[in-house]
Amino acid sequence: MFISVKTCVRLNVAIAVALCSWQAVGDEVRIERDVAYLGPDRKEKLDLYLPGTIPEGQRLPAVVIIHGGGWFGGDKGAKREQNIGTNLARAGYVCVSINYLLAEKKDENLGKRLATVWPKNLHDCKTAVRFLRRNAARYHIDPDHIGAIGGSAGGHLTAMLGLTGPDDGLDPEGPYGEFSCRVQAMVPMYGVHDLITRVRDDNLLDALNDQQRRLCIAASPVTYASKDDPPALILHGTADSTVAVKQSGLLADTLRKVDASAELVIVEGAPHSFHLQPKQRDLRRLVIGFFDQHLKR
Repeated sequence: MFISVKTCVRLNVAIAVALCSWQAVGDEVRIERDVAYLGPDRKEKLDLYLPGTIPEGQRLPAVVIIHGGGWFGGDKGAKREQNIGTNLARAGYVCVSINYLLAEKKDENLGKRLATVWPKNLHDCKTAVRFLRRNAARYHIDPDHIGAIGGSAGGHLTAMLGLTGPDDGLDPEGPYGEFSCRVQAMVPMYGVHDLITRVRDDNLLDALNDQQRRLCIAASPVTYASKDDPPALILHGTADSTVAVKQSGLLADTLRKVDASAELVIVEGAPHSFHLQPKQRDLRRLVIGFFDQHLKR
């Protein structure tokens, strides 16, 4: 049967469109892009990273990946998020890298910037955890073993996701309100964890009104530390010129004071915004080993 060049082009375009949301990375990882998880009225989507093959009947732990960008920028498909998702999927995890509500513009004052999206951005992160539990059978997920990882603003949201529970009043009503938002392990990377300290260090505290100051306290992970928090692996680089290393130290110290499990790893020479394979140190064994210890029991 003869097929014209024009028909071949149309067929190739149709095939490309059909495959654009599903991509294989070698034989080890499959990526499903732009999956709706927040409801039909929301533009923010997630990307799924799955092992290339999953044995019949096996349930895998899952990890939510939260991108950075100062709460006003960034994307689920950035280089860092792809690196994390691919490495974890190869290690036997189902991952979702999420987009979430962002501020419309950058304000140099972190407190003012966060106020424009809080707590809706955290609600989106919590909904991603619920999405995994809601779709556990479909994606072969063990719903009792879910972790979170993120850098910069994503590190802050990862810590908030790990440290807050239903009693803190920050769980969204829906969607999937019948499922828990709790995670069982977290890896916050170079995030701001005490916003009052950060704003004070920037000499911007006086620019906040009382309501904004209260929000800085309410949106700080250190506010919620308790003994029953999930274990934390906290990462930060010594060459970070965006977020001071002491922010990760404050989080680690606060968790240790309440007898929660916290390990702080300082990466010598690493700048802000590194993934699992910065040139200063390969972090894959460390991070995957941490998740294996707490999510593959």
